[in-house]
Order: sequence, then C-alpha cells, then structure tokens
Amino acid sequence: MTCADVADLVDLIASGDLAADAAVSAHLSTCAACAQSLDTARRLEAVLRGRPAPAAPAQFTSRLVNRLRRANWRREQIVDGVFNGAMVLAALLVATGLWIALRHTGLPLASRDALDLVSAGLIAAAQKVTPSLPLYAGATGVLVVALGLWWWASDSPAL
Repeated sequence: MTCADVADLVDLIASGDLAADAAVSAHLSTCAACAQSLDTARRLEAVLRGRPAPAAPAQFTSRLVNRLRRANWRREQIVDGVFNGAMVLAALLVATGLWIALRHTGLPLASRDALDLVSAGLIAAAQKVTPSLPLYAGATGVLVVALGLWWWASDSPAL
C-alpha cells in the first residue's frame, strides 16, 4: 500500500466511517507521515464534533430550491430558444431550396394539372364515402364512450 492510497482513506478512518484494514494498519505503523496525517485528522474531527452546528437561516431550503428551479428553467428556456431557432432556420432553408428547385424546373406548371387530377379523385372518393359517414360517426362515438368509461373506471378508487 502506498502513501497516496492511505491519504485517500485518512479522512474516512478519522471520522469513523471506515475501519482500517490490515494493509492500512501495516502502512500506518511503518510510515510516520501517514500516521501524523491520521492523528491530525482525528484531532480535527474531535474539534469539529465538539462545536455546535450553526442553524440554517429561515427558509434556507425553500429559497435554495427556488433558486435552483429558476436556474434550471432559464437554462431550459435558452436550450428551447436555440432549438426552436434552429428548427425555424432549417424550415426556411428547406422552403427556400424547394422554391428555387420549383422555379428552375418548371414543375409548377405540371403540378397544376396534377392538383386538378388529385382534387377530382378526392371529390369522387368523398361522394362514395358520404353515405357511410353516419355509420363511422356512430362507431367513433361508441368507441369514445367506451374509452371514457374505461378511463373513469381505472381511475376510480371505489372500483
């Protein structure tokens, strides 16, 4: 065992939190510097235990917790602001890139025909689905009521 190993344990041994094992005891019996360090730590520990601990100021804990919360909130606000700014910038870059690509390819002219075709298809699909809408609305209502009852029953302490 080396002096560096014992130096890490001196405070724990002096406070009684750790008992010296055989290797530490052997080192302390042969090394005057480490034995002196342990003796000094024990005397300091005895002096500190003899002194009364000062009382914390009124509302110390609540003030400290509030300060920590404010600091964390500010840090989160900064991170959120940077993230949101980066997302807006990325969205603007993507939109600018798409606009440039559309302007240089002539795709808007072809996209108008595609939009007309898609809208005609959507209109035809809506005409086919319209007679079934009351059935879908009823099924959705039953599902919502069943989920609401299940949620209520799972949170009720009486059940």
